[in-house]
Amino acid sequence: MIFRIEKDSLGSVKVPSDKYWGAQTERSKKNFQIGPPQSMPIEIIYAFAILKKAAAYVNYKCGFLSEKKRKLISMVCDEILEKKLDDQFPLVIWQTGSGTHSNMNVNEVISNRSQILLGKKLGIEKSFIHPNDDVNMSQSSNDTYSTAMHIASYTTLVTKTIPAIKQLRDELKKKEKKFYNIIKIGRTHLMDAIPITLGQEFSGYVSQLNHGLTSLKHTLYHLSELAIGGTAVGTGLNAPKNFDSLSVEYIKQYTGYPFIVANNKYEAIASHDAIVESHAALKQIAISLIKISNDIRCLSSGPRAGIGELCLPENEPGSSIMPGKINPTQCESLLMVCTQVIGNDFVISIAGSSGNYELNVYKPLMAYNFLQSANLLSDVCISFSNLCINGLYPNFIKIKENLERSLMLITALNPHIGYEKSAEIAKNAYNNNTTLKEESIKLGYLTSEEFDALVQPDKMV
Repeated sequence: MIFRIEKDSLGSVKVPSDKYWGAQTERSKKNFQIGPPQSMPIEIIYAFAILKKAAAYVNYKCGFLSEKKRKLISMVCDEILEKKLDDQFPLVIWQTGSGTHSNMNVNEVISNRSQILLGKKLGIEKSFIHPNDDVNMSQSSNDTYSTAMHIASYTTLVTKTIPAIKQLRDELKKKEKKFYNIIKIGRTHLMDAIPITLGQEFSGYVSQLNHGLTSLKHTLYHLSELAIGGTAVGTGLNAPKNFDSLSVEYIKQYTGYPFIVANNKYEAIASHDAIVESHAALKQIAISLIKISNDIRCLSSGPRAGIGELCLPENEPGSSIMPGKINPTQCESLLMVCTQVIGNDFVISIAGSSGNYELNVYKPLMAYNFLQSANLLSDVCISFSNLCINGLYPNFIKIKENLERSLMLITALNPHIGYEKSAEIAKNAYNNNTTLKEESIKLGYLTSEEFDALVQPDKMV
C-alpha cells in the first residue's frame, strides 16, 4: 500500500494515499479497532454533510469564509449526499463518546476532496481548505454530532419507519374489513371465550398500530430541535450571532423538514432526552408487533394439531427433515426484530441517563441503536405486510368447527336460566363429550327450539 504523510496537532501520520481522510481519522481507525469497521451509521455521515454545507453558507454570509471555499465545501457535501464517498468514512461507533472522530473524519474528507477538485496533490501542497479552521468553523463536535443525530433520526423516521408502519397498519385494516363478518371463537387466558368476528380481532391490531404511530409522531417535535450553534457546552462560543437560526434555515431548506433551533442548547448537548423519548415510542410499537405476531402464529398453528384458523402464505419450506412443513417465518422474523428494538431501548435508556455536566458521551452508541431500530422496524414491517398479512386467509372449516364445539356459547343462556344452571350444562357437555344443546335438553332446562332461539353466535358479537 502506498501512503502519504498527513499532520495534526500531535504530529505526522501515514495515511493510505488513495483515501481522503486525514491524520485524526487515521489515529481513530488505529486506536479503536473494536467491532466491525465502518460501523458508524451512514445516515450520520449524510446528516453531517447537510449541516457542514449549511454552516459553510452561514459562515460565508457572515463574512468569515470566502465564496470559493464555500462553494468547494458545498460541492463535496453534495458528493457525500450523492453517496459517492461512502467508502471514505471508516470509523466505528466505539470511539470517543462525543463523536469527535467522526466529525473530524467528515471535516478531513471535505478538506482533502476539495484539494483534488482544485487539481492539487494530497500530502504535498498545503490544503486550501483547513478541516478545523474552515470546515469546522463556528462549530464543535459536541453540537454538530448532536445535530447530526437528530437530523438522521428524524429523517429516517419520516422517510422510512413511519411509512412502513402505516403500510402494515393499512394491510391489517384491509383484513379487518374483509374478515368483519367471519364469526369465530374468542379466547381469554388462552382458553375458549365468547364469540368475536375475525375482523373485530384484527381491528385491535389496527388500533394498536394507530396508537403507536400517534406516540411516535408526538416525539418528532422534540427531535426536530437542533443543537447547532451551541458549540462546546451550549454557550455558542466562537460562533457568530444568529449562526444557529441561519444554519437551521439552511438545514430546513436542504431537507424539507421543519427543524428548529433547540429551545435549550445545554439540554440538547448534555442530554439526549429527545432520542430517549422517540425510541420509547419505537419500543411501544415493537411491543404491539410482538402481540400481533404471536397472535397470528398461534391462530395459524397446526395445520391439523393446532388452532389452524388462519392460513399463512407458503413462502419457503419449513424444515430440512420434515417434508411439507411450513413455518410462520415472517412472524418469527418480526419477533426477533422487535426483541432487538426492546434491547436497544434499554441501551438507549442507560446511555441517555449517563450524561455528565455539559456533555453526554454516549452519542455514537445512542445514534447507532436508534437508527438500527428505526431501520429494522421499517424493513420488517414491509416484509411482514407483503409476505404474511397480504396473503393471509381464513380457514373457514376450522373456524366453524371450533366455534360450534365451544362450551362458552353457554354464556348466552346466563340471562335466561342463570349462571349455575348454565355452568352445569357446560360441565356436563365437557365431561360427557356432548353438545351444549344435548345437555340442555337432557337436564330439562330448555327445549330444542328454545336453545336454538337463545344460542345464536351471530347475535353474540
